[in-house]
Amino acid sequence: MKYTQTLIALSIAGLLSACGGGSDSKGPDMGQFSLGVSDNPADAQNVVIAFKQVVLKNSSTGETFSFDVSNSGAAKQVDLLEFQGSSAESLVTGVQVPFGTYQMCIYMQNNEVFDASGSYVKDGDGADLGLVTNSNGSCGGTGADEAGTGRLFFNKSFTIAAGANNYVAEFDLGRGIVGPHGNKDYWTLKPTSVQLVNTAEVGAINGQLSADIMTACETAAGGSEFSHAIYLYPDATALENMSDVRLAATAPQVLPVASARVNEILNEQQQVTGHSYEFGFVVAGSYSLGYTCVAQNDDPEADDTPTDVEMPFFIHADEQGVSVTQGTTTTRNLPMDFVPAT
Repeated sequence: MKYTQTLIALSIAGLLSACGGGSDSKGPDMGQFSLGVSDNPADAQNVVIAFKQVVLKNSSTGETFSFDVSNSGAAKQVDLLEFQGSSAESLVTGVQVPFGTYQMCIYMQNNEVFDASGSYVKDGDGADLGLVTNSNGSCGGTGADEAGTGRLFFNKSFTIAAGANNYVAEFDLGRGIVGPHGNKDYWTLKPTSVQLVNTAEVGAINGQLSADIMTACETAAGGSEFSHAIYLYPDATALENMSDVRLAATAPQVLPVASARVNEILNEQQQVTGHSYEFGFVVAGSYSLGYTCVAQNDDPEADDTPTDVEMPFFIHADEQGVSVTQGTTTTRNLPMDFVPAT
């Protein structure tokens, strides 16, 4: 089963306000810490992660802070498909953490066999399969070494200080989630597919697609199966150089930074009135966009091209000079002169 890759975002919403301090302080300066989950990954019906614990480790002192996110002992299940763009489901809210530089681990329930109370994927064909991450071990958190526990960790440290400290942990599922293969009949989430972004440095991109551009892409692709997606590339990436998601790209080909699926816009009668996309957390800067209707043919562990006989992949159209400013949302329709119906 192939799928449309995109970002999953864990937002560390902030929230940090000083507590104590000065000559009257009775302890270390503290900040409030919150963690949530957002966005959607895929050409699947459900992608559920059963979260167990969040652990922060002070980079200087080695002191750890563990936050149990389970519900009455059961792992907290979050269906990532229910949270897109900037919407988020909270895991940790308003806990007090001393100021400092930290690294973070998140622990999830590993399920090689489907368990409705654990981590799983319901693929586009309706099959329920287990979901695991292929890393385990401890960051100092209680219960991290328990059987059936997987570890998601962040290579980038972050700072908790006075004032607002807001972060987003982004899962790049285009590179980070792998469907069943070989003798594995479950999905695998790579633990290093997570990166932290400071929300003070990010904005968002959204827009709608014209029916004409989607029809033209489907006509060019042929066949009857389509998965529409927008790919985000570095600034000034030419259409012919926009690569699929793969392990590495050789110049002049350029790898995408991220991708987002195209969603139907429904009216009150549940009729489709248009199609839209959204990147919820984008570092400020300038970008290019690429549109495809065959994202289901993009295998993150293979080099997919338009000349593939069975599953060709191509970027059909591009948009250039998409500027993102921190704290704002940039709207870019495809094509740029398309005016959606109000």
